[in-house]
Amino acid sequence: MVEPSAARLVIISGPSGAGKSTVTRELLAECSLPLRMSVSATTRAPRPGEQDGKDYHFLDHDRFQTLRQDDAFLECKEVFGLGHWYGTLKSEVTAGLQNGQWVILEIDVQGALDVMRHTDLDPITMFIHPGGMKELEKRLRARGTENEQAIQSRLETAASEMRYVDRYQYEIVNGAVPNTVAQVCQILSDHRELHAC
Repeated sequence: MVEPSAARLVIISGPSGAGKSTVTRELLAECSLPLRMSVSATTRAPRPGEQDGKDYHFLDHDRFQTLRQDDAFLECKEVFGLGHWYGTLKSEVTAGLQNGQWVILEIDVQGALDVMRHTDLDPITMFIHPGGMKELEKRLRARGTENEQAIQSRLETAASEMRYVDRYQYEIVNGAVPNTVAQVCQILSDHRELHAC
């Protein structure tokens, strides 16, 4: 049994196309720490194959707003243009931490900054990016999933997000995923060793 006091909150942020989701997925599979992914809540409809409680907590608009009014979220926002709300439930984070797990929040920069304001949580914060805007644009185009307007919009957002990199404890360049996963796992393991001392 892991001591609940040893549990930590881990924030992973970075621009779209940086490979955060891939790194996080591999980290959960490879790192020996008791990691747990925080499942976000959203008002959008499930996509084919998505499961409630696993991919997201799918809530209707009224339920989401009730929880928001009850201060049930660490952070939440409406994605303009889509009209959907996304948020991190406090109960998701608390449940994991109380079980001695290291809870990972893979969230955007604005959400991360909101969570960082909750100083009692003392999160370990990491900003992952591909090394520069040219590399990011190359990766976004290589996906082949979005039109030019969408790519330009993501690049504008990424340029804005990159300005906040110094607000994070660790800046990590995601060159090769296995190396990035090993680096992140080592950072977290070092924090555990420091806590043990």
